[in-house]
Amino acid sequence: MIKKIDHIGVAVKSLDEALPFYTDVLNLPLLAIEEVESEKLRVAFLKVGESKIELLEPTSAESTVAKFIEKRGEGIHHVALGVDSIQARINEMKEKGVRMIQDEPKTGAGNALVAFMHPKSAGGVLVELCEKKGMEK
Repeated sequence: MIKKIDHIGVAVKSLDEALPFYTDVLNLPLLAIEEVESEKLRVAFLKVGESKIELLEPTSAESTVAKFIEKRGEGIHHVALGVDSIQARINEMKEKGVRMIQDEPKTGAGNALVAFMHPKSAGGVLVELCEKKGMEK
């Protein structure tokens, strides 16, 4: 079952340049900045009610976010849906004909378990399933 929109991922070239808009103009609280080496990213977590915005800064030209920015520019990268039992949700999506990028969850930002649906199965939107076991960042 999908519980909520966990976060919206926004691809940015620079956290230093992007953060002032979110923290000073929109007055969103900055919760943390974390490096996710496996994805070649720095991630800033901003609180918006019960959800978050994650600013995604590539740390390498080889990261998928760097390639996204090169192709499409900065902007919304993905929508993450909070779920329980992520492996069951992956299996359910596959049974319904959804093409998954990951068949098994991997560890993502905030130590959450994540798996992405291919945008071709979701109307052009990159959708992430996100399970946070007892931790809300």
